[in-house]
Amino acid sequence: MRRHGWLALGLLAYLGLPSLLVQRLGLGLIREGRQGERVVALTFDDGPDPRTTPAVLDALREAGARATFFVMADRAEACPDLVRRMLAEGHEVGSHGARHRHAWLRSPWGAWRDPGAGARRVSKVAGRPVRLFRPPHGGYTLATVLGGRAAGLTGAHWSVEGGDWHPRATPQRLREYLGARVRPGAVVVLHDAGPGARVTGPGLPGVLADLRARGYRVVPLGELEGAVPLTLADLPRRVMGGLDAVLDRLSGVRPAGGRADNLFRVGRVRFPLAEVRLADGTPLPPGTPAAEFHVNNPLMVDLGLRRSLRLARDDFREVASDLTRRPELRDAQAVFCLSALSPLLATLGFETYDLPPATARRLRRWANLLRRAYGSPPDAPEPKLSVMGRAAFLERYGERGEWGVGSGQ
Repeated sequence: MRRHGWLALGLLAYLGLPSLLVQRLGLGLIREGRQGERVVALTFDDGPDPRTTPAVLDALREAGARATFFVMADRAEACPDLVRRMLAEGHEVGSHGARHRHAWLRSPWGAWRDPGAGARRVSKVAGRPVRLFRPPHGGYTLATVLGGRAAGLTGAHWSVEGGDWHPRATPQRLREYLGARVRPGAVVVLHDAGPGARVTGPGLPGVLADLRARGYRVVPLGELEGAVPLTLADLPRRVMGGLDAVLDRLSGVRPAGGRADNLFRVGRVRFPLAEVRLADGTPLPPGTPAAEFHVNNPLMVDLGLRRSLRLARDDFREVASDLTRRPELRDAQAVFCLSALSPLLATLGFETYDLPPATARRLRRWANLLRRAYGSPPDAPEPKLSVMGRAAFLERYGERGEWGVGSGQ
């Protein structure tokens, strides 16, 4: 039993902790940038391949976009012209290792040696030092972590996985998938070689057109603002974001408009408070079907309140669209939020009501926890109810409302 205990402890240290802290939480890795501007980094793995990489480079050049390519050492040596083209067209080149094998399937010595060996070979082809490293499959062991550090490399993960490798993936599904998940500061992983290339090559022009239409710029990872290795101080924000995602899935909360870059997330609830009578006389008794919205906290923190206010006017249009398109929201009689943002929301047409003291205390504790996680002083204002009736909300933010498409604003 003692021997088995030591074995389990060794596996935890060698595989478990690196998988959790590095691969999942991103400690010590670059995985995303700040969300203050609509800028993303597209990254491509497994190339170069003369059969598929040129199409990716052509699409990027046509769109005026620049990206980061994590190349395999042997493929770079076999296709030096493609590596030189990447660099000549303003792209960034990183190492994807010497062998495309998951770190968990390698010996500790092989996993430790691979980052440095691959980077040296890629650097020789590129004619310049390579500093970014992404292991095959994004997999880490303790040996991979230590080997990368010994070689002076910075690990680069991702925040959005394109899924182009999936057997059911198609170019159109790739566009739709990324359209729903891309957000400012995202690091997207795609493939210019291997199974994913059959989807990414044909689908990339459409993806780039969609990003451009939504106001995004595409830059190499090294130019993405705030894309630095995560430290222990960054983990509370990362953990809180993960907790938000879990709670959203459990409660049926989804980004407004089905897009991760929307400022709001919306779900159907039964109105949880004592009866409220709105200014137009409409009663809102407990249990009334309603749409509760939550703020996309990382986006709002990086934007700041003033820019968030401008974005809110636009993004509430997507909330209005959800009220009519999402089946579970079609009977919602009001749109509301329980938060410390009532002064901001009042400028957007919401009525404000005090909360029961116990509810206000509970929400203020949660708000202060969020503020600590995102680096703000823990002195949240008193939470209040901000609410607007369905008809008033659609009149204001629907297609022909004050901020709708038909308003001309």
